[in-house]
Amino acid sequence: MQSIPRLLVTASLIAAPALVRGADRVAWRDAPEYVRLIAPANQRKSYSISVTDAPLADVLAQVAADPAAVAAPGAWQPRNESPQDAFGSAGVYNRWLAVGLYGSRQPRVARGARSDRGRIVEAWTLVSPYPSADLATLHPGTMRLILKVP
Repeated sequence: MQSIPRLLVTASLIAAPALVRGADRVAWRDAPEYVRLIAPANQRKSYSISVTDAPLADVLAQVAADPAAVAAPGAWQPRNESPQDAFGSAGVYNRWLAVGLYGSRQPRVARGARSDRGRIVEAWTLVSPYPSADLATLHPGTMRLILKVP
């Protein structure tokens, strides 16, 4: 009987790095063209936006493996939101085009923070699917909006 628990522990120790490695495979591309559209004009230097072809679930797996991700109640929990709630109202993007692009669908959005030495340094918003910069098509991957906290 003792060998079964040991076997389960050994199997989980072997599988855990594989799960983390899978989460690390999310490759981000900088997408500065979105900053002008979404970020408030007076805070654009504080924002960075990147995109990935990876689905939101893979991105959240990567976040779960990140010790800097803040585990607060409700953080990193995906939920459906309207495009205006997902992208905010401070940017210059055409809200009507965004709503029309999503149609009856709503983007899945997860929000959370990252910390460094106990201090919040970034606020993240993850959106999937995300629109093209011209708001003409939806991409099935995930957009990451990062606000650097001073």
